[in-house]
Amino acid sequence: MTQDTRTTRDGREGDASARRKRGVLLFVRDLLVIFVVAVLVSFLIKTFLIRSFFIPSQSMQETLEVDDRIIVNELVPDVAAIERGDVVVFRDPGGWLPASPEIEQPPLVAAVDWFLAFVGLSAPDSNDHLVKRVIGLPGDHVVCCNALGQMSVNGVPLDESVYVTLPPGEEKVSRDDFDATVPEGSLWVMGDNRYNSKDSRYNGETPLKGFVPIENVVGKAFVVSWPIAHWAWLDNHADVFAGVDEGKG
Repeated sequence: MTQDTRTTRDGREGDASARRKRGVLLFVRDLLVIFVVAVLVSFLIKTFLIRSFFIPSQSMQETLEVDDRIIVNELVPDVAAIERGDVVVFRDPGGWLPASPEIEQPPLVAAVDWFLAFVGLSAPDSNDHLVKRVIGLPGDHVVCCNALGQMSVNGVPLDESVYVTLPPGEEKVSRDDFDATVPEGSLWVMGDNRYNSKDSRYNGETPLKGFVPIENVVGKAFVVSWPIAHWAWLDNHADVFAGVDEGKG
């Protein structure tokens, strides 16, 4: 074999090797671009559209169970209005929750948790939020209980049996009676597990007297996403509140 032949073959092999390396680099580059775009899209979705929370308490049983994960529509209330019966997630208005101790995590675990929270796959701040059902909107007159143990909004009795959980033998939808008018810009919220929910009824000694500012609402929960056995759409049961607006005033 002549020197020229060997040189030509070595040149072809060198070109093929360079092309392979270039192909691998382009493939890695494309993967990185796809990953970065996916992370940014996830971040934007979590920031502006939907995000996940887990349920830390029994206050919404049996609609929501402890450790359920829910998906929250963040277009509510800024784009879409809150309605009576909506299940909403909101930031503590002040005094509703005990102070959460700082949890020490190994650096790697903390970094992974931060990343998952960044893209909306984890919700480390769930313990700083609450989830309840909206009963009263601004201006509503909320009263409990009538002779049948029902609550009324603007003089209209509510049949809440479709979502309220009561202890065996109980008929009143609230252990304690109340009579409140919801201020402008605020909500009256209650847990579905009526005898085990520290909600608007039992936060009257807090700075906002148990009312929740609408600006504190993070969004409306619309689906239970995990565990699979609990998967369900969350209904606001609009029929329960039929006629309430007509009774307003």
